[in-house]
Amino acid sequence: MSNTDRIIENVNATMRMEGMPLLDKDKERIKDCIEGKISFQDAIDLLVNKYMHKKVI
Repeated sequence: MSNTDRIIENVNATMRMEGMPLLDKDKERIKDCIEGKISFQDAIDLLVNKYMHKKVI
């Protein structure tokens, strides 16, 4: 098992204990961050923009 896989499985185990196991796309996002394909900040920004509710005026 690679170091990246070990990190992802540790995160998944922790999230599973809280009742929120990682989806495959979550695991892929973490892998992309660890491997430097996308920065952690960019991944966070994409998630915030995806789930942020825009106020209607």
